[in-house]
Amino acid sequence: MKLATVAHNGRTTAAVLDGDHWRSLPADNLSDLLATTALDRAADLVGEDLPGAVPVLPLPSPRKVVCCGLNYADHITEMGRELPAHPTLFAKYADSLTGPEDDLVLPKGLDVDWEAELAVVVGAELTGADRDSARAAIAGYTVANDISVRDWQKRTLQWFQGKAWDRTTPLGPVVVTPDALDPVAGVEVICRVDGTERQRGNTRTLVFDAADLLAYVSTFTTLRPGDVVLTGTPGGVGMGMTPPVFLADGDLVETEIPGIGTLRNRLRLTDSRS
Repeated sequence: MKLATVAHNGRTTAAVLDGDHWRSLPADNLSDLLATTALDRAADLVGEDLPGAVPVLPLPSPRKVVCCGLNYADHITEMGRELPAHPTLFAKYADSLTGPEDDLVLPKGLDVDWEAELAVVVGAELTGADRDSARAAIAGYTVANDISVRDWQKRTLQWFQGKAWDRTTPLGPVVVTPDALDPVAGVEVICRVDGTERQRGNTRTLVFDAADLLAYVSTFTTLRPGDVVLTGTPGGVGMGMTPPVFLADGDLVETEIPGIGTLRNRLRLTDSRS
């Protein structure tokens, strides 16, 4: 099943893909739907057809956005680090998320990098969960790009200030339920910049998979329906190149996971962020 938040007739609504068209679900967006409704009931709540509907940011108001860095062996190697014994985690705010076709607007003069990722959407409350409980609580998977401001990230040992700029983490275009996608078996995670492939990894090589991450995070903070966990990026980021390569004004970043879809976000470097 493919779920989304779609724009239709001047408003947004949660929706499910029925063949080649969208049908409404009883909430303004997927964040609100997951907060109130178990997804196994979604098929019973499908409403009207939504001709011309367009997917937008699927989860506009997660309580928590948790990210795992250094989770693919090739990316860990290119960053000059050893394989971790525990997940390397950092957080974002909901403000950092943006839609699957939105521009990424940042000030000029920054070192802006790409990081294609699989994101996991939480579907049930988790506190101190084991791996099996965590796996059962996965509502679905979506595509993300952890666009990173590297010069700010490197200012201190803490990554937060390079990772949480407003409206710079595209997410979407849909959320695919676990019955239709199995990252443990392996799905490709791909990033292209102006048509040139920069990243291609496979989730079967993750050091910590989705269930591992949800269980681990739930040990110290409760995860709730609609929360989002980014699982890390494969090798091929700009900072890992010799010399490093960063995004330029006007570059189109395409982030694709077959079976979910593609994000298409253009970087706009401006004199201000207004």
